[in-house]
Amino acid sequence: MEAKDKAIEYIDGIADKITEVSHKIWGYAELSLKEFKSADLYVNVCQEMGFEVKKGISGIDTAFTASFGSGKPVIGILAEYDALSGLSQEAFCPEKKPLVPGGSGHGCGHNMLGAGSFGAACAVKDYLEKSGKEGTVILFGCPGEEGGAAKAFMARDGVWKGLDCALTWHPGDTNEVSTGTCNSSIQVLYKYKGIAAHAAGNPEMGRSALDAVELLNIGVQFLREHMPADCRIHYAIIDGGGVSPNVVQPEASVLYMVRSVDVADSVALQARVDKIAEGAAMMTETTYERQFIDGTANTVPNTVLEKLMHDNLQYVPLPEHTEEEKEFAAKVYATYEKNGKLPGMGAQYDKDIAEKVKELVKGCPEGLYDFVMPFYSGDEFHPGSTDVGDVSWETPAVQFNTVCFAADAPGHSWQNVSFGGSTIGDKGTVQASKVLACAAIDLFEDPNILEAAKNEHKKRMEGKEYLCPIPEGAVPIAI
Repeated sequence: MEAKDKAIEYIDGIADKITEVSHKIWGYAELSLKEFKSADLYVNVCQEMGFEVKKGISGIDTAFTASFGSGKPVIGILAEYDALSGLSQEAFCPEKKPLVPGGSGHGCGHNMLGAGSFGAACAVKDYLEKSGKEGTVILFGCPGEEGGAAKAFMARDGVWKGLDCALTWHPGDTNEVSTGTCNSSIQVLYKYKGIAAHAAGNPEMGRSALDAVELLNIGVQFLREHMPADCRIHYAIIDGGGVSPNVVQPEASVLYMVRSVDVADSVALQARVDKIAEGAAMMTETTYERQFIDGTANTVPNTVLEKLMHDNLQYVPLPEHTEEEKEFAAKVYATYEKNGKLPGMGAQYDKDIAEKVKELVKGCPEGLYDFVMPFYSGDEFHPGSTDVGDVSWETPAVQFNTVCFAADAPGHSWQNVSFGGSTIGDKGTVQASKVLACAAIDLFEDPNILEAAKNEHKKRMEGKEYLCPIPEGAVPIAI
């Protein structure tokens, strides 16, 4: 299609700008809800490109929208840009080498995610300007995916209901459309306060906040026998109260994450954990503050949009990798244990796809899955969580991956940070821009596709109601 070819050509023309944004965000490596430099960068470059920018969406300082056009359809493109703690790493380096010991790094590739979405929005804007088509494209700056779930807060406020559909992507080790569903999740921080005392001299005067945290954890261990089989509970003690054992610790905090496939089950399980937290305070005669952090819903798949995205993954030419890039990928590939599975969700559930993937893998350079996975769409479950799920309850949504990481690379790893600052990551980012833009243009050009996607979404919603895990009055809090 001529319009899509022009969009691909346009993105090639701004590829340096896309990768410049990605590299700057990679260097900022700001944690969830603290992405002030990253958000400012996007606001500035979007304004330079002629978008109408609004900041502070849903009361979140680092959230923004960048809009262009008028009327329907309204297509949303989602961007993320938060990093992870403890993953500082040199770029394009095949061995673990932190830039800043203990510093942050983009172990999930959100520097690329945001930049690729930005590039796509620019190309769609160019298409709307030159074609004169009616319609609107909105780039959504969504902070805090790793801890803050901005998209879920926006869902609580009904933001996604104003879209006809939402498109996004994620850096990965395959070129593949995401399908199926995932876990919902809720994160709550419990901050206990007691009374300090000399642990030997007058322990009877003390009230241990650390005891309360430990009793909460013990209570949850007993709860595990009595919760649904598909539920999970994780925790991390983020404040043990101090380093001296000869003190009754007056403060201690623990962060909990509750998960279940269905968001209603997560909400119900979280209420049970809350009761244990209250009981721990009563047993220790301490007080506590319950601080809601975030929550996400499970994803609602959309086969129509998945097929559209797969078709465009095939339409856009794959990047070609240099010998230097292949050598780098092979060296990184040698640094971790492999899971022994074939890549891609389809290969896990479809025997014919598994056979195709086996043959495709044989022709790959070591450490790079440089092909498009066969199309697969299903309702299978995968155990992670994402706030894209909350978007998918309010509007048809789709997500896909492009190759930005080494084959089978562990998630949230130094290896991914290294790739995120490499030319391999750059090429995958620009490829994602093209795929997103081409899919959006298809939706503007052919209303039947969008209508079919909306009809499928409506059918999947029959008998269901979105239960937002974000309570009224809750505000995003950076941990």
